[in-house]
Amino acid sequence: MVQLRSSGAKRAAIIYNPVARGLSRRKHLLQRSTALLTQQGIQVRLVATDGPGTASAQARQQIDKGCDLIIAAGGDGTINEVANGMLHSNVPLAILPGGTANVLAREMQIPMHMERAAAQIANLQPCRIAVGALRTNGSPPRCFLCMAGAGLDAEIVSRINPNLKLRAGKLAYYAGGLRQVFRPLHEFEVVIDGSRYQASFALISRVRNYGGDLGIARGASLLRDDFEVVLFRGTQSVSYLRYLVGVAFKRITGMRGCTVLRGHSVSCQQPGGTGTYVQVDGELAGILPTTAEIVPDALTMLAPSSYLARERTHVEFAACA
Repeated sequence: MVQLRSSGAKRAAIIYNPVARGLSRRKHLLQRSTALLTQQGIQVRLVATDGPGTASAQARQQIDKGCDLIIAAGGDGTINEVANGMLHSNVPLAILPGGTANVLAREMQIPMHMERAAAQIANLQPCRIAVGALRTNGSPPRCFLCMAGAGLDAEIVSRINPNLKLRAGKLAYYAGGLRQVFRPLHEFEVVIDGSRYQASFALISRVRNYGGDLGIARGASLLRDDFEVVLFRGTQSVSYLRYLVGVAFKRITGMRGCTVLRGHSVSCQQPGGTGTYVQVDGELAGILPTTAEIVPDALTMLAPSSYLARERTHVEFAACA
């Protein structure tokens, strides 16, 4: 693969979320990151998002204005929005982590400190990847890079206090999880490439990293053209403590009540319409029914060469197993 420096990318737009947890308290990081990019021969303009749901249009506008590199600065939700505005273009996407969990940055072995991430952008390599396309309750499709979840984790996301999330970061999710412990769960039907299952939590993943701390979909990879789908059964939230132990010890495969599968098309239906929530890349996306499908050859990402080498080995090993 060709490095960015020799690919001719000279004009970049940093699309950033001004209220992201990593940026709202440390606004100087963007200025320092811009200076580091300038030292690498890249002209940069800063573009603040205008509010939720605006980053996709802003990314398209910057491409139309001639930018040959888009950099998303913020959390996974901001990156998701920016990526949705770049699908099927040849312009690469780079990321500067500045959110709560930074799942994608951790997955791709990008430094968590924004300045260190900016300093290495010229040495990243382009990689064409597939994405997931989610349709929820009749809404237009929304693409995702990391994961979508239906059931328990989306229920927790729905209860997160935005102000607490801004102040406490991931602790807000843990607090939401504790509030969910004694609440009942509803199982729903999951159809994966035509085969039917039941679950109270369905994780449809393109990455191994979950929430920045846990490896749940351990066979997933951005370099694959499919999902890893992890299904958990149970109508009592407290039963998930057993699953959490299995995840921590990397033993969920074969665990009673847990099913790990691969697929290209996933649909979730809720009998009786009880209003089960869906999340995508850590942001609430709606309620069931929902479908997720793989969109191949959808986006160019910039990634460290060490990550790409690791993932190629991982994918080749999985193909031979």
